[in-house]
Amino acid sequence: MNYQSTPGAPVRSGVPEHGRVPKYYAVKAKLALMVDELGEGGPLPTERDLAVRYGVSRETVRQAIRELLLEGRLRRQGRGTVVAGPKLEQPLSLASYTEGVRRQGRRPGRSLISLDRFPCPEALAPEVGAERGEPVWHMERVLLADDERVGLESTYVSEARAPRLDVDFDPDSSFYAYLHDRLGIAFGDADERIETVLATPREALLIGTPPALPMLLLHRVSRDTAGRPLERVRTLYRGDRFSFTTHLGRQD
Repeated sequence: MNYQSTPGAPVRSGVPEHGRVPKYYAVKAKLALMVDELGEGGPLPTERDLAVRYGVSRETVRQAIRELLLEGRLRRQGRGTVVAGPKLEQPLSLASYTEGVRRQGRRPGRSLISLDRFPCPEALAPEVGAERGEPVWHMERVLLADDERVGLESTYVSEARAPRLDVDFDPDSSFYAYLHDRLGIAFGDADERIETVLATPREALLIGTPPALPMLLLHRVSRDTAGRPLERVRTLYRGDRFSFTTHLGRQD
């Protein structure tokens, strides 16, 4: 039945049972082979050249390239298109973003957008261990990997847990390390939910992506080792630059 020999690849290379393959998908399959041959950073021929090579319209080529861009196989560079590097693998664990990026030999960083203090709304109160109306910090940062913008993180924590956040904390560093090393607060456990979304126009502008690019959205509510609510985090990751990994153990 001509199944793909590569583990994890689509069965029958994604060809439907009736055998009719859209033109753009046939071009995409050929481009995928070209991507493998070119290697990271290799420049893709122009849309005009590809259209002539494969005997299709430029719009067909454009659709094939668009899908490879969304999948993270290609990326824009100036006015051209080049082969993208491998996706960053972020572990689903209590390890921080900083630790996850460093494990892959990349340089993590963050760029502060805002650090504000506001009265805690009722819906947020149980998640950060505060009473309604008590002061809560909101910190918004762009996530970086080797100076490439790859995500947007919003962190909520009560002022009582981090009273000098605006004075003592380096926004380019790990918040988890700050809580542990400076304040003696250790993370115990967390609840996390992942979903796919499209970025808002503001978020897309901050991350530097088109609004149509799918994002991976993580919601996390963390607690300390005593089980007390600690933080609420909302993080957007570029769907073309990230994948998530976890280890599943048997539960008796």
